[in-house]
Amino acid sequence: MSSQEDEKRIRKAFKAKTWNEIKTHDSWSVFKIMSEFVDGFEKLARIGPCVAIFGSARTQMTHEYYRLAEEIAYLLTKKGFGIITGGGPGIMEAGNKGAHFAGGKSVGINIELPFEQHPNPFIDPDKYIEFDYFFVRKVMFMRYSQGYIVLPGGFGTLDELFEAITLVQTQKLVKFPIVLVKKSYWAGLVEWINRRLLEEKMIAHDDLEIFTVVDTAEEAVRIIEEFYNKYALKPNF
Repeated sequence: MSSQEDEKRIRKAFKAKTWNEIKTHDSWSVFKIMSEFVDGFEKLARIGPCVAIFGSARTQMTHEYYRLAEEIAYLLTKKGFGIITGGGPGIMEAGNKGAHFAGGKSVGINIELPFEQHPNPFIDPDKYIEFDYFFVRKVMFMRYSQGYIVLPGGFGTLDELFEAITLVQTQKLVKFPIVLVKKSYWAGLVEWINRRLLEEKMIAHDDLEIFTVVDTAEEAVRIIEEFYNKYALKPNF
């Protein structure tokens, strides 16, 4: 976005509005948010819980991360797990593609953005949902995912990762497995968490057990599968 466009957006945000304009806009927003929650809950409740795959929308089809995401999704689907992604290109597309070709449930919950986010062609037509609000979409991920596979990504991926970690840490979410894939990518972040957050007592040592870092598709799938075997659960997707 150009500096001129930024300035226009800032000026528009600070433009004086009448009380009636504010009230009308806020009331409309409340109903729009409610409708997105209702639509999301109804559709995803019918689909059933899935394993979420997070990662960059900018990853190209020829990249090793794309192929890794596709393999993970394929292997998980063959073991009976459904796959849910953000529904866009890149890693999300790879996740849906793996699920699609494995013959399993391929779910996409997309977000309307001015760039880079468009639905990929590997989502089941009856399992596609589109949102305007990031926070509504994130609630759907956290509510209907029973495991999180996090591949390399940017700010959006980090947002989803730390949302899941925080909910587990604060016991607002069952301690489902959170698996970061590709040690070389995540090494700096994990080192910083250890050297800063842990050493300065911003987190407890037990918090480091909330997530696991692996290198291969087989390792990632094994962690999800072992969790279900440990608690004598079966995928209900």
